[in-house]
Amino acid sequence: MRAIAEFVKERRKEAGLTQEEFAERAGVALTVVRKIEQGKTNLNMDKVNLVLRMFGHELAAVSSKELKDAES
Repeated sequence: MRAIAEFVKERRKEAGLTQEEFAERAGVALTVVRKIEQGKTNLNMDKVNLVLRMFGHELAAVSSKELKDAES
């Protein structure tokens, strides 16, 4: 989550948006943006994806088999 937190915070600042402005544009509550930027781990994946879509990215679930295959 730390990498996502840093990514979101840096991109939001590059866009010149406050957390509140960014939350409004992303369609999420201000607390969601704050929790993401703080690196909290207990977040709703749908909400995280709403935020990441603002930058053209998205998270997806990955199975342990897919991780093993990717490491090979």
